[in-house]
Amino acid sequence: MLKQTLFEAVQAGGTELKKFFNNEFKISHKDGVNNLVTEADHAAEAAIIAVIKKNFPGHQILAEETGKHANDSNYKWIIDPIDGTVNFAHGIPLCCVAIAIEKDGEVIMSSVYAPILNELFF
Repeated sequence: MLKQTLFEAVQAGGTELKKFFNNEFKISHKDGVNNLVTEADHAAEAAIIAVIKKNFPGHQILAEETGKHANDSNYKWIIDPIDGTVNFAHGIPLCCVAIAIEKDGEVIMSSVYAPILNELFF
């Protein structure tokens, strides 16, 4: 069930990235001019979290844009909704969704999905 949920979560994030890629979207900055956050980051992160919470509502989540979603669990999902946001914002397809799962502080599974290039690493 962990593997299937991870697969569904990276695909959900990737679906959001595809919707926004090379279209108009809002861009803001976190800390400095090169630290972008886009509307697509937020949409992808929300889609990923929805998949995880549907299947594992008690698991911890650490997400790049929304921070910690703390629960009392020995499992933690670590999410970067768009790794390569600057590329994404400039229409460069070298960007991906990255998710890892920790159990008791050790990464046990992860996936990277580059939806524009249609490449999935597990």
